[in-house]
Amino acid sequence: MTSQAELDAVRRAVALSARALGRTSPNPPVGAVVLAPDGTVAGEGWTQPPGGAHAEVRALAEAGELARGGTAVVTLEPCRHTGRTGPCTSALLEAGIARVVVACADPTPQAGGGAALLRAAGVDVETGVLADEVATGPLEAWLTSRRTGRPFVTWKYAATLDGRSAAADGTSRWITGAASRADVHRLRAEADAVVAGVGTVLADDPLLDARGVDDARQPLRVVVDTSGRTPLTARALQGRTPALVVTAPLPDDPGHPLRREVGRGPDGHVDPHALLALLQDEHDVVSVLLEGGPVLAGAFVAAGLVDRVVAYVAPALLGSGPAALGPAGVGTIAAAHRLQVDDVTRTGEDVRLVLRPAAPAQAPRPEERVA
Repeated sequence: MTSQAELDAVRRAVALSARALGRTSPNPPVGAVVLAPDGTVAGEGWTQPPGGAHAEVRALAEAGELARGGTAVVTLEPCRHTGRTGPCTSALLEAGIARVVVACADPTPQAGGGAALLRAAGVDVETGVLADEVATGPLEAWLTSRRTGRPFVTWKYAATLDGRSAAADGTSRWITGAASRADVHRLRAEADAVVAGVGTVLADDPLLDARGVDDARQPLRVVVDTSGRTPLTARALQGRTPALVVTAPLPDDPGHPLRREVGRGPDGHVDPHALLALLQDEHDVVSVLLEGGPVLAGAFVAAGLVDRVVAYVAPALLGSGPAALGPAGVGTIAAAHRLQVDDVTRTGEDVRLVLRPAAPAQAPRPEERVA
């Protein structure tokens, strides 16, 4: 039976894992707490960037001899395979851990099965502790990507109270206030890739990077541009931060190192399924922040490829101008894409809404599933 100290340690491990967001891909952001035999906290850890120590190893190192006969509490099942680092199961056994409390099982065939291995070695293992709560925390994007075979997608937008993303003359700076814009940079720092449509790039020439966030790992900047209109002088393509322009097949295209082609979707634009497959297969992208462009957002929503919506709503009215969302495959109210509200928070003068689809996102195409 799970003790109160272990439940508290699970929630502490979740908080620790948040420190790894945006820094561990393609590895999961895991948190771990080691309890000494008397139930007190002896060590804490979270996943380091690829090639660095996993959460359990860091927590064991901090605990030292206090780990022997103690309990390891982890947000994700300890791995049993050797990659850039050794198996966490071996580290737990060598440290003399007597009990392991796991929140979420590892769904990957190469790393999963650690709980069974530990049990076979005589360790008391309890799994599924606060699993639903943990699965919607920092691990959510990684778990979703491994279960669906595609990156986790967050659609972020800023709009007025009447749903306008820009004024009738095209101006959009600034619909929301400084606090909301700072929060967007946090979202960018937590994502592996920031994706924007060419219309946004041509209108606003954004940098699409993360600024004002301590020790942020810059995301891959991606411009989706069906017909190849993005100027190579666009700010999103400048600097040392990786960047990419994804187009549909272009006739007589001389090519460019930053440009990649994927297939067209039913609407004739870049196929969002193919875009996500490219980002996952060639760039190890686990989480995508979809920014800017009502047409692009509409295509992702219509395809069932949005896992989370973060909306920043400003207390302002325009009455005209482009809407935040373009055509999304809805012709009648019965077909509306329904969402459930997870969180409502004030960000300065604005309101931030965090929502998820009321029904599960569309299943990936068979050819896009992870082997």
